[in-house]
Amino acid sequence: MPSPLTAADLIYGLASVSSPSLSPDGTRIAFVDSTTSAEDHKTTSRLMVKDTTGGNPVRFTNGPSDSLPRWSPDGKSIAFLRKDDNNHDQVWVIPADGGEARSVTTRVRGVVDYAWSPDTTRLVISGDVPDPEEPGPGSPYYDENIPHSRSVKRIRYQYDSVGWRGEMYRHLFVVEVEGGIEQQITDGISDDMAPAWSPDGSRIAFISGRRPDHDTRWRSEAYIVQADGGQAECWSGDIGSVSGLGWAPDSSRLCAVVTELDGAYVGPQSYQGIVALLGPGKDPDFLTHEGAAPDSLSPPTFRAIDLKWSDENQIRFLATFQGRSALYEVASTGGAVTTIASADGTLSGISHSATGGVAAVLGTHHSPSQIALVDGDSWTAVTDHNKDFLARHPPATMEKFTLERAGMSIESRVMLPPDFDPTQKYPLILDIHGGPNGAFLDTFMPDHHMMATNGYVVLAVNPRGSSTYGMDFMTAVFDDWGGEDYQDIMAAVDEMAARPYIDSGRIGLHGYSYGGFMTTWAIGHDNRFKAAVAGAPVTNLSSFYGTSDIGVSFGERQIKGRRINEIEKYLFRSPLTYVESVETPLLIIHGESDVRVPMEQSEQYYVSLKRLGKTVEFVRFPDFSHLSKRSGHPVLRQEYGDRMLAWFDEYLKE
Repeated sequence: MPSPLTAADLIYGLASVSSPSLSPDGTRIAFVDSTTSAEDHKTTSRLMVKDTTGGNPVRFTNGPSDSLPRWSPDGKSIAFLRKDDNNHDQVWVIPADGGEARSVTTRVRGVVDYAWSPDTTRLVISGDVPDPEEPGPGSPYYDENIPHSRSVKRIRYQYDSVGWRGEMYRHLFVVEVEGGIEQQITDGISDDMAPAWSPDGSRIAFISGRRPDHDTRWRSEAYIVQADGGQAECWSGDIGSVSGLGWAPDSSRLCAVVTELDGAYVGPQSYQGIVALLGPGKDPDFLTHEGAAPDSLSPPTFRAIDLKWSDENQIRFLATFQGRSALYEVASTGGAVTTIASADGTLSGISHSATGGVAAVLGTHHSPSQIALVDGDSWTAVTDHNKDFLARHPPATMEKFTLERAGMSIESRVMLPPDFDPTQKYPLILDIHGGPNGAFLDTFMPDHHMMATNGYVVLAVNPRGSSTYGMDFMTAVFDDWGGEDYQDIMAAVDEMAARPYIDSGRIGLHGYSYGGFMTTWAIGHDNRFKAAVAGAPVTNLSSFYGTSDIGVSFGERQIKGRRINEIEKYLFRSPLTYVESVETPLLIIHGESDVRVPMEQSEQYYVSLKRLGKTVEFVRFPDFSHLSKRSGHPVLRQEYGDRMLAWFDEYLKE
């Protein structure tokens, strides 16, 4: 019988790979290998280098906290980030043939992102500039032995998983690789991110939000600044947002991932974009349609992605359509979008060599991340870190089905136990994704495998509002939280409950973030569920508006309108309004450091249920932000999985 997976198995038993970087000649690839120890609960990340033609990866650094390798344009060095004693990332450089690594930066607030200059002599980095009026590390007025007040002057004064921002902003600096001398080249009340050096070495492109309403709306623009500093020039006009940049070979224009949606941030688990050309004084030229979602910047770092504009005037980019990824190509002059290499899963972290090679991180529904190379019209994995683990712990198998509802096709994924027997009866767990513009993809979902290998069938629905299904599908959830998206999900539950191998009397549900919203919404509108787990749920849209780090910018876009003008709608769309109808036993798990969906959302819901005598338990995780379910302390991530599984076992197992 297959061995069931536990949360500990998934956290401590699986290795992960990330951040591939191809050498300019395409013969070698650097990447990051990460493992977490069950003994001391620490994650070690180190650089590995492998020949692209074969052989085993070679450990290039010992870590313990190395990340984001990038090969120098001359192929002689590899830069990477390494954490200092204050847990800030600094840039280090190591010879490509091996040897001792050396530090290039020693910044008080560290480095977020960086890019090589074409001549390999300099780096452009993105890093925080402390607020000169607020005492903090590096300030002459800072004393760690006494308390210091903090003054708030803007709405976006903190950011989940990053922390307090106040009047601190992220700017660009040019740093000499030899000597470490740095020159600040941007300033102002905006964050400057994702720098990209022009091929001729004269200018640097970057993304920033500098319009007057940047404090209340998710908007970003593409800017150009001279490599030695000066006035930045906007190249993106009044388009909604920009996410991801690539230079033309002659340095005359940019390709970018953009959206025309006003006030909408483009990024994973958010609003999908399209590929466009940008230039000085020009309107954007749109090159792709709104079906597939191009790879774009990811919070909280918003690091640069690799859009490749070739000498043959072809632009290559990763994109995901209906949960599966591919490498696409489109001519800079326009025309049809061509699929170059499709994957049986999802792709991220693309890297291009100067000779045409392409690498990325490949994830499939049955295997976690691996480094893969383009091989003809498909991708070939060149690492296999988890082969032995998966042999001992066979993962779940996946099926898909699509139903038609209210004018849209709703796709669902079903995870079945590895020893699935259709003649038996299984409890069903509905899992609901976040966003609401996230999506369940053809990739390895640890929670799904844990639940399925422990005897559950898992249903993962992509209702209207999910990304990678087109713009109309994605925006259908605006001003309709808990409306047609909820009906889509329940229609999929009805479909599954009617199958002969599902015990319709034993159905549970789980969701995190917006999934937590939908979990609490569902148990307030339907009593069929015998157990529920809500992680970091949005339960009161009215208070969320004023306490979340994105309450205004995100809330006004999603709910359509300011709270003061739409108070009845904010209340109508809030699960808290319907607590009296809840009969499902509920476990709430929330991080105390979450500023994306603040703790008060769970506190209000818990107290309301408890006062009514409902069955509810509330678990609070210290030092746990909104993103910590994926990247937080392993002990708490394990506890999340253990508590979730135990809750379902208590109420759903016979």
